[in-house]
Amino acid sequence: MSDPVPAIVEEGQNESGRREYVLGVALETFARYGYKKASMEDVARAADISRPGLYFLFTSKQNLFRAAVTHALNGDVDAAKRSLADAKRPLRDRLIEAFDLWTGRYIGPMAKEVAILIETNPELLGPIVIDYPKRFLEMVTAAVAADLPSGRVGIAEDMARTLLSTAGGIKHEATTREEFVARMTIGVDLFMSALNCSTRHAPP
Repeated sequence: MSDPVPAIVEEGQNESGRREYVLGVALETFARYGYKKASMEDVARAADISRPGLYFLFTSKQNLFRAAVTHALNGDVDAAKRSLADAKRPLRDRLIEAFDLWTGRYIGPMAKEVAILIETNPELLGPIVIDYPKRFLEMVTAAVAADLPSGRVGIAEDMARTLLSTAGGIKHEATTREEFVARMTIGVDLFMSALNCSTRHAPP
């Protein structure tokens, strides 16, 4: 997730930047009050935009909510993708960073509220809550598979799913992002040890 407190829009900023700013403010507003209690008026006031102006950009509260969540998840996926794709770095470092970008960002006072907001409103978000985790799983699977011998590539998805389960468990226990990273580092190190052992004993 991107920084939950967006930067102030400067005078003359283009419409795309204005829309991104409103989406960031909207997500923070929904997280603070909850989807049901937050109103379009609350978002408009927080974003310093008129209510008609907000409705010009987004035709309904649900439309705004889905756009805000999609915008945040796009940022998460893109950041994790860039990290995992950097093949010049060790797989260990890329995995730790990617899971921090995908999961660690959702730990902390406001960020955790955003995570809860997304997890508790699947009926409003539709396939979004399935599609984005699936995309992240596919990226992790591809990164792991690239480090496996050709005959062992088939276990990459199982390994990726195990890492996702590990991250999910830590997320619900960690109270800070730093704690998440520290514990996820232990998990990834154990994973890498098992992966290296598996590679050494794999048939030629």
